[in-house]
Amino acid sequence: MAKDPKPVDPDKMSRRAQFVETYRMAKKSDSRLNLWILGSLLVGGVIGFVVFWILPGEGVLGIVLSVIGALLVGTMLAMIVFGRRAQRAAYAQMEGQPGAAAAALRMLRRGWKSDPVIAFTKQQDVVHRVIGPPGIVLVGEGNPHRLRQLMTAERRKHERVASEVPIHEVVCGNGEGQVPLSKLVKHVQKLGRSVKPAEMTDILNRLKALDANRSSIPLPKGPVPTSMKGMRGQMRGR
Repeated sequence: MAKDPKPVDPDKMSRRAQFVETYRMAKKSDSRLNLWILGSLLVGGVIGFVVFWILPGEGVLGIVLSVIGALLVGTMLAMIVFGRRAQRAAYAQMEGQPGAAAAALRMLRRGWKSDPVIAFTKQQDVVHRVIGPPGIVLVGEGNPHRLRQLMTAERRKHERVASEVPIHEVVCGNGEGQVPLSKLVKHVQKLGRSVKPAEMTDILNRLKALDANRSSIPLPKGPVPTSMKGMRGQMRGR
């Protein structure tokens, strides 16, 4: 019996391979993706042609500039629309799946460190950790009542080793006071800038001692898109 091919690490994929994988992922849950891309390409092309047509230039030069402008603006708009639709499709596939918040947090840019599942319950309520400009961010997903006790315990543990570092608590979900999965990354990024890049190393070193006492915690299983990390650029519409 043939074995399933081993998944390729998104970080080791070429740009072209990442783009193709992102398109396939988005197309599964967005049947109108091609129409949106084609429509944005045409609209952007018309806008680019008109803008470059009114610029100084006559005859052949004016036509050439207009065509180039149409291609540039059309392609740029199509890529932006594709990125937004792909992002929406990815979140739709992850919604409600165990570990969805951890997958979304992988899209954070450089300067952030994400540690999935630093604490959990038997019912698969989990707490993830992000370290970045706001300080330490504890992100919980699961039952809010069980998470309250779990996150309080994690806050106390972190305060023992990094008492002067700001600690934020975020619960990912669709309930009152929770942050929806699609807005999680932006919410975390807007928590402020209390920690300088030079201080990150010191914080990470302090947390090593805390993490060394933890048992190995596996990420909850679920059909979470594995391409999220390697395709951050396309997902942001860039």
